[in-house]
Amino acid sequence: MDFDLGNDVAALRERLRGLIADEIAPDYLGAFTANPDDLEVAQRFCRLLAAQGLLCMAWPEEFGGRGASAWEQTAVREEMWAHHEPRGAQYMGVNWVGPTIMRHGTEAQQALHLPPIANGEVIWCQGFSEPDAGSDLASIQTVARRDDDGDGWRITGQKIWTSYATMAQWCFLLARTSKEAKKHQGLTIFLVPMDDPAIEVRPIATMLGPHHLNEVFIDDLHVTDANVLGQVGDGWSVVREVLSFERVGIARYARCERLLQGAPAALGDRWDDVSDDLRGRWARMLVHCRRARLLAYSVVAEQEAGRVAPANAATYRIAATRLDQESAEVLMDLAALAPHGDEADRFVRAVEDHHRYSVSATISSGSIEMQRILLSRVLLAAS
Repeated sequence: MDFDLGNDVAALRERLRGLIADEIAPDYLGAFTANPDDLEVAQRFCRLLAAQGLLCMAWPEEFGGRGASAWEQTAVREEMWAHHEPRGAQYMGVNWVGPTIMRHGTEAQQALHLPPIANGEVIWCQGFSEPDAGSDLASIQTVARRDDDGDGWRITGQKIWTSYATMAQWCFLLARTSKEAKKHQGLTIFLVPMDDPAIEVRPIATMLGPHHLNEVFIDDLHVTDANVLGQVGDGWSVVREVLSFERVGIARYARCERLLQGAPAALGDRWDDVSDDLRGRWARMLVHCRRARLLAYSVVAEQEAGRVAPANAATYRIAATRLDQESAEVLMDLAALAPHGDEADRFVRAVEDHHRYSVSATISSGSIEMQRILLSRVLLAAS
């Protein structure tokens, strides 16, 4: 398989790597730490990317993009994730919130929301999962009822696992607008401001650090029809589209490959002490990185053609999840052999960070079990 995407994409990669080298410290491990300076680094870098037309390259020009190819945007995605995502949480707005508003939003919603995303000025969170509706997302109980006078909605409920809720300005919120409709019907998407006093965010402490997991309580939140994305009751079709884009939008294989490729240099002379078994596992993970990349590229090709098959996105997600966890085990074994020194210490910290994230990989963006069920149903239907 030839992964060469052409001279233009190669030049773009070099440009992005130069910007990262100039603007991001070598020991940077992302924006989601207890140090607010790390978030500010990400926000500043996003504004820089936006100013140079690199944040939303593949967006149409009318919405603040450059009309670049999906492959150029893929190169941006890969370079960002390989270097611990110096865009912070912006990938959510760039990869799927913005494009979804382009397809389903009104002109007023597009004018309100797309410029701040394109300029790297706003963070979005996703109000999907609930305490009793995670993998079975269509079972959500957060309810949106019509006002008595019919000029808006009142939303009440609870969300959980809501990443970035403590830093987000807007939420892409799924609520039930009809209890009489079937489970997958009667669902509606609302675009809601997180600074409304009817919304309370409670962080959930985990080994991932702050910002990743939160509870969100919504108590009689008033919104209008201007906050409804798409058609009332048609939210599930939007959710399916969103999840397909989200699951391929995180190029974690790029980070896995960069860490694996960096192991020999980080270990230095101690690389010669690596056992044949561990060296074989290391080589196998590099092969698995290429497999995950190939599956991601197949979905990107579908996106470029204007379609996304959920089963193909699920296949990629399964491969990427397994890669995350299996590579983390290999990298931890290699890190245990690393000597002391600046480069080796940075490698060890990056590997430990990767390992912590890999633990949650089987449930984030839809559990791996649900991805397998989705894929199995498609294969059985086609047999």
